[in-house]
Amino acid sequence: MTGRTGTSGESGGDPLLQARAVSREHGAGQGLVRAVDDVDLEVPAGQSVAVMGPSGCGKSTLLQLLGGMDRPTRGRIRLAGHRLDALGERGLARLRRAHVGFVFQSFHLMDELSAVENVELPALLAGFRRRRARRRALQLLERVGLGDRAGHLPSALSGGQRQRVAIARALANAPSLILADEPTGNLDSAATHEVLRLFETLRLAGQTLVMVTHDPRIAATADRVITMRDGAFVDDTAFLATRAEPASLIDLES
Repeated sequence: MTGRTGTSGESGGDPLLQARAVSREHGAGQGLVRAVDDVDLEVPAGQSVAVMGPSGCGKSTLLQLLGGMDRPTRGRIRLAGHRLDALGERGLARLRRAHVGFVFQSFHLMDELSAVENVELPALLAGFRRRRARRRALQLLERVGLGDRAGHLPSALSGGQRQRVAIARALANAPSLILADEPTGNLDSAATHEVLRLFETLRLAGQTLVMVTHDPRIAATADRVITMRDGAFVDDTAFLATRAEPASLIDLES
């Protein structure tokens, strides 16, 4: 992490993302499992956070809670001024469309849609006009180096290319927050390098990111690294990061 030194993760103003005393439990009695155990988290706008820890420590469950894909057993989660734990299913769906972009280990692309159709789909679902959604999707594919693959189906793309399409899709609605779950977990070394460059570009652009990963190379692109064990945070180390000019992957024509 050359050029970055230890500092606190705090910043002025209200955080973009906030979790207070959040727990997620499964089962009951002797079978009770605390997947997430009384977690507090604040992520200011523009910060990139990597969450690390052994398999089964609660990283992915935490990400699902922060993105409104699961509900906490206890505690409060606030994103962009909205209480996620207080919203109904329709409210959560609207909030996800407006504020959250997801990047998954297994890409989750629609096999029957081309790269550009996959990228524009979230914008269309959010009510964008088709021409505007298509224009932005093409711009994003150019920015992730796949402008010449816009018409290709996922089956015609390599793993690294599919993950770059997934990152472009996550940016389609200019989300406040991107959540990435093991984004290099299914990639070889060359493809991992491509995705690392994209996440570093996003960090330098000031995109708010929360990533769960086993990969220290992904963690090294973050401003802050949190370590989880048995559902709880056991370490939280932030770094002072030098920002570039507002960047290519975010500042696109709307």
